Amino acid sequence: MGMTMTQKILAAHAGLPEVKAGQLINADLDVVLGNDITTPVAINEFNKAGFTSVFDRTKINIVLDHFVPNKDIKSAQQSKQCRDFANKYDILNFFDVGKMGIEHALLPEQGLVTAGDCIIGADSHTCTYGAVGAFSTGVGSTDMAAGMATGKAWFKVPAAIKVELKGELKRPVAGKDVILHLIGMIGVDGALYRSLEFVGEGVKCLTMDDRLCICNMAIEAGAKNGIFPVDETTVAYLTGRSKKPWKVFAADADAEYEKTVTIDLSALEPTVSYPHLPENTHLAKEGGEIRIDQVVIGSCTNGRLEDMEAAYQILKGKKIADGVRGIIIPGTMAVYKECLLRGWAEAFIDAGCIVSTPTCGPCLGGYMGILAEGERCVSTTNRNFVGRMGHVTSEVYLASPATAAASALTGVITDPREV
Repeated sequence: MGMTMTQKILAAHAGLPEVKAGQLINADLDVVLGNDITTPVAINEFNKAGFTSVFDRTKINIVLDHFVPNKDIKSAQQSKQCRDFANKYDILNFFDVGKMGIEHALLPEQGLVTAGDCIIGADSHTCTYGAVGAFSTGVGSTDMAAGMATGKAWFKVPAAIKVELKGELKRPVAGKDVILHLIGMIGVDGALYRSLEFVGEGVKCLTMDDRLCICNMAIEAGAKNGIFPVDETTVAYLTGRSKKPWKVFAADADAEYEKTVTIDLSALEPTVSYPHLPENTHLAKEGGEIRIDQVVIGSCTNGRLEDMEAAYQILKGKKIADGVRGIIIPGTMAVYKECLLRGWAEAFIDAGCIVSTPTCGPCLGGYMGILAEGERCVSTTNRNFVGRMGHVTSEVYLASPATAAASALTGVITDPREV
C-alpha cells in the first residue's frame, strides 16, 4: 500500500523506506518553533534536563508575539527569558519588537519554512505550514526543549482523511469560509490525530493566503496536521522567498485514506461559527438578529495582506456602526508597512477602527480587545470556546475578514455580499 503526502515526508525524515499509520518513529527536524508564552517553559525544561547546547542555531525560531509589546511585568519577564536564551545560544531567527510578527504569518513570509520540511512548534497552530507542502504540527514545550537540544522528535504516524475540493470560490468567499464549512461538516474531533490532505481541481483557485488560513485551523477539527500539494502556486510563493532548497513530496496513487470528504467550492457562502465551538457553523446571511460589540481582524489565521485587502475593500470610505469597536491587527511588520503604503491603514482609521502593531493579543484573551460580560465579537481568529476572548459570558463568532468588516459596518452579523 502506498503512502500519503504526510507519510512520505515523515518516512524521509525518519530515514525509513516507508511508514504506516500508527507507527512510532523518531524523525529529524528542520524547524523548531516557540513563542513568548511557550518558550520560557521549554527553556526551563531544557535547563532541567542538563542540556548545554542547541542542535542547530539556524533551525530554532523564537517569535515574541503573544504579549508583545509586553503588557505587564510577567510578560516582560517571559520575554526577557527568551531574549537571554537567544543571546546565550546565538539563535539566528529570533524575532522581537520592531521585527516580529505573529509567528504563523511571519515564518512563511520570511521563507523559514518550505516544502518537504518536518516542523514542530510549541503552539497548536503550527499546522499552518502544511500550506507550503510541509509536515508541521504543534507540540508541548517539553517536546520543544528536546527538539532544540537534539533536532529530533517522535511521532505516531497519522492516518489520513482526503479532502477533495471541486469547483471554484466565488469571492468574497475565502479560505476561512472553506475551513469553517469543513469543520462544520466533520466536527471538532472529526479528524482527531489524522492528517487532513487537501486535493482536487479546486486547489488551484486557492491563493497561498487561503491555504495558510485553511491549514492553520486544521487543529480545530482535531487534526495532527493539514497539508496541500505543491503546485504552481506554491512554487511561485517559495521562489525567491525560501531560505533553503525545497523538496516536493506527493501522495502515491494507492495511498490509503480513512475516508474522503468532498467540498464544492462554488457552492460555498460566507460562513460564521457561532459560540462556543468552531463546528457550530451558520451562513452569515442568517445572522442579522445578532448584535455585536467588537470586531477583530487579524491573527495567525487572517492577518495576511489579502485579509487586510478584503477588509479594506469593504471599509474604505465608510464608517463602522456606533457602539462597535473595530480592531485591525496586521500579522507582520511587512503587512503593516504595506497597509500604510497603500493607504489602507488610513482608511481603517477613517472608518473608526484602530490599527495595531502585530500581536496575538485579543485572540487568546490576552490584551488589545478583552471582552466584558455578555459582549459579542466577530473575529477572524480561530477559536471561540467559553471565555476565549474575555469574560465567560462573552461570545466569539468566527468569520472571514470580509464578513467581519461587513459586520462592523452594520453592527450585526452580516453577509459581506450585502454591503
